[in-house]
Amino acid sequence: MANQIPYKTYVQSAEYIKTRINGFQPEIGIICGSGLSCLAETFERTKAVVKYDEIPGFVRSTVEGHPGQLVFGDLAGKRVVCMQGRFHCYEGYTVQQATFPVRVMHLLGVSVLLVTNAAGGINPNYEVGDVTLIADHLSLPGIAGANALIGANIEEFGLRFPSISDLYTPRLRNIAARIYLTNPSLREDKGFRVHEGVYAWCYGPCFESRAELRALKTLGADLAGMSTVPEAVVAKHCGMEVLAMSLVTNKCVDRREPSSLDVVAAELAGQPLVTVAEQFPHHEEVMAAAAARTPVIQEFVRSIIRDI
Repeated sequence: MANQIPYKTYVQSAEYIKTRINGFQPEIGIICGSGLSCLAETFERTKAVVKYDEIPGFVRSTVEGHPGQLVFGDLAGKRVVCMQGRFHCYEGYTVQQATFPVRVMHLLGVSVLLVTNAAGGINPNYEVGDVTLIADHLSLPGIAGANALIGANIEEFGLRFPSISDLYTPRLRNIAARIYLTNPSLREDKGFRVHEGVYAWCYGPCFESRAELRALKTLGADLAGMSTVPEAVVAKHCGMEVLAMSLVTNKCVDRREPSSLDVVAAELAGQPLVTVAEQFPHHEEVMAAAAARTPVIQEFVRSIIRDI
């Protein structure tokens, strides 16, 4: 049974935040993924910082690289609220708790949500450091019942049965694509590559198995990660426009291991098999890849926000 959060709790949270931001009305919300929280450092003017543990209804971000606070300010001429650190279901939170801030942003006046994440590259053409605009998603947890909208519908936010066929707003993806394609300094001088693809939401916290990754690839996924889809679904339910992008921080390992029978048979025959050295993903790698790409991602995001 879903852990339903009543509408009044969202209202209480928004009303408390309003007492801390002195009339500031954000129009764009940003959710920062692992290692990307420094986007808030590029604000031209910071209006207020509100820690999650001070806000009614908010839970606590427990993952390294997620500071756990809302930062309000001006970025590229727009009024922005930046969520430095998100909540994940793998931290033990319900999908309603993990998406709680999105509905609060809506009540504060946010109409556009920009979501970033660190993801593993399933598509063999993706390299570490590339960015992918999410055009669609594959949500196996959602199909299986971990949908952010499960439970009684809160009509104040949206319809019972929303369509998400256009969840990742084409208008916003076009803005991002135009910025990339018309900015040679990004593409050539800084070696920045942008793709568009399908993101697979996996519950986590384990990185996916080889067989799982092969299955996801067969189903059409280009990336795998542990966030973003629940927040995007809730934003769409609230009527927001959504732009989501992944920083590829590791290449997924989906190659089949040699059969143990073949390995031992070769050893017994005195002809050991040649093995391929593989690099398995780990959180430190994710953080390092994000840090290396921070400056160019900041430039890219600022340009997008400027043109929205």
